[in-house]
Amino acid sequence: MAKKGLLARKLGMTQMFNPDGTLSAVTVLEAGPCHVLGLRTPEKDGYTAARLAFGSVDAKKLTRPRAGEFKAAGIDAARHVVEVRDYDGVEAGQELTCGIFAEGELVDVTSTSKGKGFQGMVKRHRFGRGPETHGSMNVRKPGSIGATDAARVFKGVKMAGQMGNVRTTVQGLKVLRVDAERNLLMLHGGVPGAKGAVVMIRGSVKQKAGKK
Repeated sequence: MAKKGLLARKLGMTQMFNPDGTLSAVTVLEAGPCHVLGLRTPEKDGYTAARLAFGSVDAKKLTRPRAGEFKAAGIDAARHVVEVRDYDGVEAGQELTCGIFAEGELVDVTSTSKGKGFQGMVKRHRFGRGPETHGSMNVRKPGSIGATDAARVFKGVKMAGQMGNVRTTVQGLKVLRVDAERNLLMLHGGVPGAKGAVVMIRGSVKQKAGKK
């Protein structure tokens, strides 16, 4: 199945009134323009994909091989380059804008979530706390982490540790508005990442009803 995608920058969140008078929380993304740096073909690479470039940067700051790729493609140097699998129907050097998406369409958004630092299990895994009365000393501490006869802790046990700062995908977000003049996309709901984060927008892989 052919897919489409675009790199964007998260500008922040706001709210927008719908035609029926309801209010929706929306995330505003500066989507594109992106240029197709190159194509992956089954004959040469074993799969189909398009390499998208986004965000301007001085060519002097790039390595010589990367700068040579942009020169060969005939496009300006870009800071971010990603691949979108099964993306066909495009050519090297082509410019892609937010116009490839339509209002009412469902999209999947991938980005790096906000880092929360070292957190306990109540916040990190939403564990319930212990009793706070009768001399309890186990309000936010872990309970049992395994049987004693194992003589070790099994992998995957939920414990305290680093929270956030991981690659995260939110599926099935509805496109509420497309502003082609300003390269803006407004999506219903939240998108992972902080303000200014670079996100990947792709056509949704799930066929489900979007949020109203």
